Amino acid sequence: MRGDGGHVRGDGGHARVEGACGRGGKAGGRGGGTGGGAPRALVVAQFVNAVGDGAFYVSSALYFTRIVGLSAPQIGAGLAVAWAVGSVAGVPLGHLADRRGPRGTAVLLALATAAAVASFLVVRSFVPFLCAAVVYAAAQSGLAAARQALLAGLVGPAARTRVLARLQAVLNGGLAVGAALGGLALHAGTRTAYLSVFALDAVAFLACALVLGRLPAVAAAPGPAGGGPGLAVLRDRPYALLALLNALMLLRMPLLSLALPLWIVGRTAAPGWTVSALFVLNTGVVMLFQVRAARSVTDLATAARAVRWSGAVMCAACAVFALSGLGLGSGLGFGAGAGVAVAVLVLGAVLQVLAEMRHSAGAWQIGFALAPADRIGQYQGFYGSGVPVARTLGPLLVTTLLIGWGVPGWLLLGGVFLVAGAVTGPAVRWAEGAR
Repeated sequence: MRGDGGHVRGDGGHARVEGACGRGGKAGGRGGGTGGGAPRALVVAQFVNAVGDGAFYVSSALYFTRIVGLSAPQIGAGLAVAWAVGSVAGVPLGHLADRRGPRGTAVLLALATAAAVASFLVVRSFVPFLCAAVVYAAAQSGLAAARQALLAGLVGPAARTRVLARLQAVLNGGLAVGAALGGLALHAGTRTAYLSVFALDAVAFLACALVLGRLPAVAAAPGPAGGGPGLAVLRDRPYALLALLNALMLLRMPLLSLALPLWIVGRTAAPGWTVSALFVLNTGVVMLFQVRAARSVTDLATAARAVRWSGAVMCAACAVFALSGLGLGSGLGFGAGAGVAVAVLVLGAVLQVLAEMRHSAGAWQIGFALAPADRIGQYQGFYGSGVPVARTLGPLLVTTLLIGWGVPGWLLLGGVFLVAGAVTGPAVRWAEGAR
C-alpha cells in the first residue's frame, strides 16, 4: 500500500514525507522559525491528502485490471516508465522551485497532480494510462522537491526534522483511514465506487494546493554567482553517494507491500490475514512513535548514527523474516507451525518499523543539512529520487532475491542494509569536508 505494491501511487517511502510550516509571522525569507497557524493547517492538509492516497492505494490496481481491462504486465510496465521519468524530473523541477519561488511552484505541481489523478477517470486503454502515469509521477517528484524547499524557507533548521516527523505520523493515520474507504470501494466492486476514490484523491490534491497557496511566500534564490552550473547537485559527488545510499536503504519500501505478502502466502505457514496485520502494525507504530523516534536526531552526527543503527536493525529484521520460512514449530502439533510463523513475522515487522522510523529521521536531517541554502529544491529533488528508484527497481530486485532465492536472498538483502547504513557516516563526513 504505502510501498510499490503494484499501485499507481506508492509513497510509502517515509523518507519522502513533504510539508511546510509557517515561520513566526515573517514571509519571504529562508530558514526562519516555526509559526503556530501554518503547521496546524499543514497537518490538516497532510491528513486530507493521505486519506485520498490511502483509498487510491488499495483500489487502483484492481480498477485498472477489472474495470479498464489492462493486464498486470501493462500496469507494471507503465508504472516502471512513469517512475523512471519521475526519478529524473525532481532535479529540474526542484531547480525551478529555487529560481521561481517554492510556494508558487508547489501550488502548480499540486494542481498538475490533481489533474493527472482526475485523468484516470477517463482512461480506457494503455497509452492514455501511460501518459497520465508519467505526468503524475513527474508532478509528484517535483512537488516533493518544491515542498521541501518551501519547508526549508519557512522552518528553521533545528525544527525541520521534528516537523517532518509530525507530518509523517499524520500521514500514516490518514493512510489508514483512506485504506478503509478504499476497502469499501473494493467491496462494492462497481465502476462508480472506484471512480469515487479517484475523485476523492484529486480533490485532496486540490485542497493541498489551496493550503500551500495560503502559506507565506518564500523568496526565490538568486542564480549561481559568476555563471556557475545551474544544476550543481549533479557535480556534487559526496551528496550523490549519500543519495545512492539512501536509495539502498529505501529498498525496505516494497518489503511490506509486495515481498512480504508473497513470502507469507508462498513460503510460510502463517495465515493470509497476517499480511493485513503487519500493515496495521507498521502504520500504527509510525503514527504513534515517529515524533519520539526523531527527537534525538538534531545534527549530522546523530543523523549518521541513526542511519547506521537503522541498517543494523534492518539486517536483523531480514534474518528474522528468513526464519519464518523454515517451518519452525511444525512438529509441535496442529496449528503450532502457523502460530510460530506469525510470532516470528511480528518480531521481524517490529524490527523493520523501528529501523524505518530511525532511517526516516536521519535521512531528513542529512538531506537538508548538506544542501546549499540557495539550491535546496534541486538538492532535495536529487536526494528524493531514491523513492521513485525504489519504486521502479525495488519490486523486481526484492522479489528476485526473496521469492526466488529464499533464505540466502533475505540474508543478502540484510547485508545491503547493513553496509549502506555503515557507509553513511563516512559519506556524511566526506560531504561535510567538501563544503
